[in-house]
Amino acid sequence: MSDVRVIIHRDSEREERVVTTGTTAADLFAGDRSIVAARVAGELKDLAYELAEGDEVEPVGIATEDGLNILRHSTAHVMAQAVQELFPEARLGIGPPVKDGFYYDFDVERPFTPDDLKAVEKKMQEIIKRGQRFSRRVVTDEAAREELASEPYKLELIGLKGSSATAGEGADVEVGAGELTIYDNLDAKTGELCWKDLCRGPHLPTTRTIPAFKLMRNAAAYWRGSEKNPMLQRIYGTAWPTKDELKAHLAFLAEAEKRDHRKLGTELDLFSIPEEIGSGLAVFHPKGGVVRRVMEDYSRRRHEEADYEFVYTPHATKGALFQKSGHLDWYADGMYPPMQLDEGQDYYLKPMNCPMHHLIFDARGRSYRELPLRLFEFGTVYRYEKSGVVHGLTRARGFTQDDSHIYCTREQMAAELDSLLTFVLNLLRDYGLEDFYLELSTKDPEKFVGSDEVWEESTEALRQAAEKQGLELVLDPAGAAFYGPKISVQAKDAIGRTWQMSTIQVDFNMPERFDLQYTAADGSRQRPVVLHRALFGSIERFFAVLLEHYAGAFPAWLAPVQAVGIPIGDAHVPYLQDFAAEAKKRGLRFQVDASSDRMQKKIRNAQREKVPFMVIAGDEDVANGAVSFRYRDGSQKNGIPRDEALREIADAVARRIQV
Repeated sequence: MSDVRVIIHRDSEREERVVTTGTTAADLFAGDRSIVAARVAGELKDLAYELAEGDEVEPVGIATEDGLNILRHSTAHVMAQAVQELFPEARLGIGPPVKDGFYYDFDVERPFTPDDLKAVEKKMQEIIKRGQRFSRRVVTDEAAREELASEPYKLELIGLKGSSATAGEGADVEVGAGELTIYDNLDAKTGELCWKDLCRGPHLPTTRTIPAFKLMRNAAAYWRGSEKNPMLQRIYGTAWPTKDELKAHLAFLAEAEKRDHRKLGTELDLFSIPEEIGSGLAVFHPKGGVVRRVMEDYSRRRHEEADYEFVYTPHATKGALFQKSGHLDWYADGMYPPMQLDEGQDYYLKPMNCPMHHLIFDARGRSYRELPLRLFEFGTVYRYEKSGVVHGLTRARGFTQDDSHIYCTREQMAAELDSLLTFVLNLLRDYGLEDFYLELSTKDPEKFVGSDEVWEESTEALRQAAEKQGLELVLDPAGAAFYGPKISVQAKDAIGRTWQMSTIQVDFNMPERFDLQYTAADGSRQRPVVLHRALFGSIERFFAVLLEHYAGAFPAWLAPVQAVGIPIGDAHVPYLQDFAAEAKKRGLRFQVDASSDRMQKKIRNAQREKVPFMVIAGDEDVANGAVSFRYRDGSQKNGIPRDEALREIADAVARRIQV
């Protein structure tokens, strides 16, 4: 035996250690059960990896992002083993870790039932208790094909080795550009093979290292994400480092389910997505229409105060416009197919508003004195999202963007970006969102137009504007649209979920493609810079985010009904109707429940509809010219003079507060 020298990086400390040949990463971190893998020279390795001279090694804890992925990927393998033990005819697809969990796809004779999932979960628990060892071995392509001859989807993946970028969703967990590996699940006592799978790894040392998991649901999914491929059955699960974390995650999911905007939209009679109209195409009901109108009206007023000018553009256009903008080259898959009109002329439903705004800018000569020119539109656009990704109002096929395009000089760009980002964040705060970070999306080297110099300049301008806000700035490498880099405002809601809100893009390229010009102070013709900005992203999506953020209990200024009058008896209805008339003169949305229901039923109805104020009146209230308040939290305040009661409701609306 000889010695090898390794360097351990841990908690910002560097330690040099001499170990004997054959020492594994597991030996290096023996005694620390939270370590599930090692990073050697930047690459993740199993703890069974044998250390070599000069290796620089960093432990990977189970609670880190990499550690969680390894835990969840290993749990996916256990699930696949359990499925094949219970359903021997099942053929294996792909089983990657995903956010908060994992899935595995199977080709089976019939869809899984809830009872099947219970049986799989029970079998997984048995496999975990057996403590099977995950063992990695390198195989040739030919050997892998021979071993996996009964797994047609695995054979297809072997043929895709080296081209995983085009292999489809999740394929990189199985094959890459390098060597092929198979992971064997070996019996803890005898070392006999229990199960195997094509996989790049790494994995946990043993199945017993899986602390807590749960299977969530099953769904249909196309193989490798393509509608041209067979439909498989996908089982989703979640796995966590501790049982307490699993319990907390399940509680979070239960709360998120209660807040699901699709459920609340039906319960509160706000919107629907009729089958007769089509997937991803919503209609707003009267109450939802009130919320949407108030959202839009407040946004319009704030934009007017910030010197935006309102424009309107049509829903369809000749295809030549999107050829000119480049969208037909880069974005055709997300557009509805063309309609052939005017003797074969292709017309498209617009997927975005910017090309039409450029035409408005170019409709006449522009002077530097007009810049910055801020155009604003609530413009409805149409995007052909695949049916599998359409999700209520948050991922729709038809939606209205609060779209803005600011045309400015190069010299104005930095100040305009600074004020624009401040405007965006303040307006989002007005709607009740407070917790933000910023994301900077940079150039995709495979999908961009324009010079590297222009991209560098615009990216740096966005970076500087973002840093002035004092918020966390996260990089999104290669995440930009083809025409320019982007800042995204990421907002956390009431239960800690992150939503992408506003986006701001710097664009030097569209002015070039559209030959946009203005006359500078020296009389020369210059190109403007275009700043693309969607503040809500889309009205529909922002509506859904606020609906879930507030769990349907909108603050008084947004609530479709701000107060409901509840008479103790029929004799008190006229008194409350008179009160309602006064409220409406003040612009308040006030209704009186004059139905035949008993008072307690009326209160329950108002609570279920999440009305901010319940205004109750009985004999004593009528005699004293007063009312009683019952709030959404169940508290009550009695004997409030009418004028004072009206002021309290009006004040809550004016200050945009939650009651």
